Amino acid sequence: MNSLEHIAIIMDGNGRWAKEKGLPRTAGHKKGVEKVREIAIYANKLGIKCLTLYAFSTENWKRPEKEVNYLMSLPKVFFKAYLKELMENNIKVEMIGEWSRIPDEAKSIFKAAIKETSKNTGMILNFAMNYGGRDEIVSACKKYAKDYKAGKAKSLNEETFKNYLMTAKLPDVDLLIRTSNEIRLSNFLLYEVAYSEFIFIDRYWPDFSCQDLDDCIDQYNKRGRRFGDVTNK
Repeated sequence: MNSLEHIAIIMDGNGRWAKEKGLPRTAGHKKGVEKVREIAIYANKLGIKCLTLYAFSTENWKRPEKEVNYLMSLPKVFFKAYLKELMENNIKVEMIGEWSRIPDEAKSIFKAAIKETSKNTGMILNFAMNYGGRDEIVSACKKYAKDYKAGKAKSLNEETFKNYLMTAKLPDVDLLIRTSNEIRLSNFLLYEVAYSEFIFIDRYWPDFSCQDLDDCIDQYNKRGRRFGDVTNK
Protein backbone atom coordinates (compact mmCIF):
# COMPACT_ATOMS: atom_id res chain seq x y z
CA MET A 1 0.00 0.00 0.00
CA ASN A 2 2.88 2.36 0.74
CA SER A 3 3.92 2.34 -2.94
CA LEU A 4 0.49 3.53 -4.07
CA GLU A 5 0.31 7.30 -3.84
CA HIS A 6 -1.79 8.48 -6.77
CA ILE A 7 -5.01 6.91 -8.07
CA ALA A 8 -6.75 8.30 -11.15
CA ILE A 9 -10.32 7.34 -12.02
CA ILE A 10 -12.30 7.73 -15.24
CA MET A 11 -15.79 7.95 -13.75
CA ASP A 12 -17.73 6.38 -16.60
CA GLY A 13 -21.30 5.13 -16.93
CA ASN A 14 -23.47 7.71 -15.18
CA GLY A 15 -25.79 8.12 -18.15
CA ARG A 16 -26.12 4.40 -18.80
CA TRP A 17 -26.76 3.76 -15.09
CA ALA A 18 -29.67 6.20 -15.24
CA LYS A 19 -31.02 4.87 -18.54
CA GLU A 20 -31.14 1.30 -17.24
CA LYS A 21 -33.24 2.55 -14.32
CA GLY A 22 -35.58 4.53 -16.54
CA LEU A 23 -34.21 7.83 -15.23
CA PRO A 24 -32.91 10.92 -17.05
CA ARG A 25 -29.14 11.09 -17.59
CA THR A 26 -28.95 13.97 -15.12
CA ALA A 27 -30.02 11.58 -12.35
CA GLY A 28 -26.97 9.48 -13.10
CA HIS A 29 -24.68 12.49 -12.90
CA LYS A 30 -26.23 13.54 -9.58
CA LYS A 31 -25.68 10.05 -8.20
CA GLY A 32 -22.12 10.20 -9.53
CA VAL A 33 -21.48 13.34 -7.48
CA GLU A 34 -22.57 11.54 -4.32
CA LYS A 35 -20.18 8.73 -5.20
CA VAL A 36 -17.29 11.21 -5.53
CA ARG A 37 -17.82 12.20 -1.91
CA GLU A 38 -17.93 8.57 -0.73
CA ILE A 39 -14.82 7.41 -2.58
CA ALA A 40 -12.82 10.55 -1.79
CA ILE A 41 -13.46 10.28 1.95
CA TYR A 42 -12.56 6.59 1.90
CA ALA A 43 -9.40 7.02 -0.20
CA ASN A 44 -8.23 9.70 2.20
CA LYS A 45 -8.72 7.32 5.13
CA LEU A 46 -6.64 4.71 3.28
CA GLY A 47 -3.76 7.17 3.10
CA ILE A 48 -3.83 7.81 -0.64
CA LYS A 49 -1.91 11.01 -1.34
CA CYS A 50 -3.77 12.05 -4.49
CA LEU A 51 -7.03 11.07 -6.17
CA THR A 52 -7.55 12.52 -9.66
CA LEU A 53 -11.06 12.27 -11.07
CA TYR A 54 -11.96 12.79 -14.73
CA ALA A 55 -14.98 15.06 -14.26
CA PHE A 56 -15.33 16.73 -17.67
CA SER A 57 -13.21 16.26 -20.78
CA THR A 58 -12.50 18.69 -23.61
CA GLU A 59 -14.61 16.36 -25.78
CA ASN A 60 -17.63 16.49 -23.44
CA TRP A 61 -18.64 19.86 -24.91
CA LYS A 62 -20.04 17.83 -27.82
CA ARG A 63 -22.86 16.58 -25.60
CA PRO A 64 -26.33 18.19 -25.72
CA GLU A 65 -26.30 21.74 -24.32
CA LYS A 66 -28.81 20.87 -21.60
CA GLU A 67 -26.59 18.07 -20.30
CA VAL A 68 -23.43 20.20 -20.47
CA ASN A 69 -25.15 22.97 -18.51
CA TYR A 70 -26.20 20.45 -15.88
CA LEU A 71 -22.68 19.03 -15.62
CA MET A 72 -21.32 22.54 -15.14
CA SER A 73 -23.77 23.09 -12.29
CA LEU A 74 -22.47 20.09 -10.37
CA PRO A 75 -19.44 21.79 -8.75
CA LYS A 76 -21.91 24.05 -6.92
CA VAL A 77 -23.96 21.02 -5.86
CA PHE A 78 -20.89 19.09 -4.72
CA PHE A 79 -19.11 21.79 -2.75
CA LYS A 80 -22.29 23.16 -1.19
CA ALA A 81 -23.07 19.70 0.15
CA TYR A 82 -19.60 18.39 0.98
CA LEU A 83 -17.02 21.17 1.37
CA LYS A 84 -17.44 21.20 5.14
CA GLU A 85 -16.84 17.44 5.25
CA LEU A 86 -13.77 17.77 3.03
CA MET A 87 -12.41 20.34 5.48
CA GLU A 88 -13.14 18.07 8.44
CA ASN A 89 -11.19 15.29 6.70
CA ASN A 90 -8.23 17.57 5.90
CA ILE A 91 -8.69 17.03 2.13
CA LYS A 92 -7.15 19.54 -0.27
CA VAL A 93 -8.99 20.39 -3.51
CA GLU A 94 -7.11 21.00 -6.76
CA MET A 95 -8.14 21.23 -10.41
CA ILE A 96 -6.41 20.57 -13.73
CA GLY A 97 -7.75 21.61 -17.12
CA GLU A 98 -8.31 24.76 -19.14
CA TRP A 99 -10.16 27.33 -17.04
CA SER A 100 -11.11 29.66 -19.89
CA ARG A 101 -14.17 27.82 -21.19
CA ILE A 102 -15.61 26.87 -17.80
CA PRO A 103 -18.64 29.04 -16.90
CA ASP A 104 -17.91 31.84 -14.45
CA GLU A 105 -20.03 30.43 -11.63
CA ALA A 106 -18.41 27.00 -11.75
CA LYS A 107 -15.00 28.64 -12.03
CA SER A 108 -15.54 30.85 -8.97
CA ILE A 109 -16.87 27.91 -6.95
CA PHE A 110 -13.82 25.82 -7.79
CA LYS A 111 -11.45 28.66 -6.95
CA ALA A 112 -13.21 29.22 -3.63
CA ALA A 113 -12.95 25.52 -2.74
CA ILE A 114 -9.27 25.44 -3.71
CA LYS A 115 -8.59 28.50 -1.55
CA GLU A 116 -10.64 27.19 1.39
CA THR A 117 -8.78 23.87 1.46
CA SER A 118 -5.34 25.17 0.46
CA LYS A 119 -3.80 24.67 3.91
CA ASN A 120 -5.13 21.13 4.34
CA THR A 121 -2.44 18.48 4.47
CA GLY A 122 -4.39 15.31 3.72
CA MET A 123 -5.21 13.76 0.37
CA ILE A 124 -5.32 15.96 -2.74
CA LEU A 125 -8.71 15.62 -4.42
CA ASN A 126 -7.84 16.67 -7.95
CA PHE A 127 -10.63 17.29 -10.45
CA ALA A 128 -9.89 17.17 -14.18
CA MET A 129 -12.33 19.75 -15.60
CA ASN A 130 -12.33 20.74 -19.27
CA TYR A 131 -9.23 18.57 -19.42
CA GLY A 132 -7.66 16.79 -22.38
CA GLY A 133 -4.36 14.90 -22.34
CA ARG A 134 -3.32 16.01 -25.82
CA ASP A 135 -4.15 19.63 -25.02
CA GLU A 136 -2.08 19.39 -21.85
CA ILE A 137 0.98 18.14 -23.77
CA VAL A 138 0.63 20.80 -26.48
CA SER A 139 0.22 23.49 -23.80
CA ALA A 140 3.32 22.24 -21.98
CA CYS A 141 5.33 22.39 -25.23
CA LYS A 142 4.21 25.96 -25.84
CA LYS A 143 5.16 27.02 -22.31
CA TYR A 144 8.58 25.42 -22.64
CA ALA A 145 9.17 27.03 -26.05
CA LYS A 146 8.25 30.44 -24.61
CA ASP A 147 10.67 29.99 -21.71
CA TYR A 148 13.39 28.74 -24.05
CA LYS A 149 12.96 31.72 -26.33
CA ALA A 150 13.19 34.04 -23.31
CA GLY A 151 16.34 32.31 -22.10
CA LYS A 152 14.62 30.88 -19.03
CA ALA A 153 14.98 27.25 -20.10
CA LYS A 154 17.77 25.24 -21.69
CA SER A 155 17.94 21.51 -22.40
CA LEU A 156 14.71 19.53 -22.30
CA ASN A 157 14.38 16.11 -20.67
CA GLU A 158 11.55 14.17 -19.06
CA GLU A 159 12.03 15.75 -15.64
CA THR A 160 12.14 19.25 -17.09
CA PHE A 161 9.10 18.61 -19.27
CA LYS A 162 7.05 17.36 -16.32
CA ASN A 163 7.42 20.79 -14.73
CA TYR A 164 5.36 22.25 -17.55
CA LEU A 165 2.46 19.83 -17.13
CA MET A 166 -0.69 20.62 -15.16
CA THR A 167 0.21 17.76 -12.82
CA ALA A 168 3.73 19.06 -12.13
CA LYS A 169 3.22 19.17 -8.35
CA LEU A 170 1.53 15.77 -8.13
CA PRO A 171 3.10 12.32 -7.74
CA ASP A 172 3.07 10.03 -10.78
CA VAL A 173 -0.13 8.08 -11.35
CA ASP A 174 0.32 4.58 -9.92
CA LEU A 175 -3.13 3.16 -10.63
CA LEU A 176 -5.72 4.14 -13.23
CA ILE A 177 -9.25 2.79 -12.84
CA ARG A 178 -12.02 3.09 -15.41
CA THR A 179 -15.57 2.08 -14.57
CA SER A 180 -18.33 0.76 -16.88
CA ASN A 181 -15.99 -1.76 -18.56
CA GLU A 182 -14.92 0.60 -21.34
CA ILE A 183 -11.30 -0.18 -22.22
CA ARG A 184 -9.75 3.07 -23.39
CA LEU A 185 -8.07 6.16 -21.93
CA SER A 186 -10.30 8.77 -23.59
CA ASN A 187 -7.54 11.39 -23.69
CA PHE A 188 -6.93 11.23 -19.92
CA LEU A 189 -3.48 11.89 -18.43
CA LEU A 190 -1.71 10.54 -21.52
CA TYR A 191 1.76 11.53 -20.33
CA GLU A 192 1.23 10.74 -16.65
CA VAL A 193 0.03 7.14 -17.06
CA ALA A 194 3.06 5.90 -19.02
CA TYR A 195 3.84 3.33 -16.30
CA SER A 196 0.54 3.20 -14.43
CA GLU A 197 -1.28 -0.03 -13.73
CA PHE A 198 -4.69 -0.12 -15.47
CA ILE A 199 -7.84 -1.71 -14.11
CA PHE A 200 -11.10 -1.68 -16.09
CA ILE A 201 -14.06 -2.61 -13.91
CA ASP A 202 -17.48 -3.83 -15.06
CA ARG A 203 -19.46 -1.46 -12.87
CA TYR A 204 -21.00 1.93 -13.58
CA TRP A 205 -19.53 4.79 -11.56
CA PRO A 206 -22.68 5.30 -9.41
CA ASP A 207 -22.38 1.63 -8.35
CA PHE A 208 -18.63 1.75 -7.65
CA SER A 209 -18.08 1.01 -3.96
CA CYS A 210 -15.39 1.31 -1.34
CA GLN A 211 -15.07 -2.46 -1.58
CA ASP A 212 -14.46 -2.11 -5.32
CA LEU A 213 -11.68 0.35 -4.55
CA ASP A 214 -10.20 -2.11 -2.05
CA ASP A 215 -10.33 -4.85 -4.70
CA CYS A 216 -8.58 -2.62 -7.24
CA ILE A 217 -5.86 -1.79 -4.72
CA ASP A 218 -5.46 -5.51 -3.94
CA GLN A 219 -5.00 -6.20 -7.65
CA TYR A 220 -2.46 -3.39 -7.87
CA ASN A 221 -0.49 -4.75 -4.92
CA LYS A 222 -0.28 -8.19 -6.57
CA ARG A 223 1.23 -6.84 -9.77
CA GLY A 224 4.95 -6.57 -10.35
CA ARG A 225 5.87 -3.04 -11.39
CA ARG A 226 9.26 -3.35 -13.15
CA PHE A 227 9.40 -0.07 -15.12
CA GLY A 228 11.24 -1.84 -17.93
CA ASP A 229 13.61 -3.67 -15.56
CA VAL A 230 13.64 -7.41 -14.85
CA THR A 231 12.85 -9.35 -11.70
CA ASN A 232 15.10 -11.76 -9.78
CA LYS A 233 18.29 -9.88 -10.61
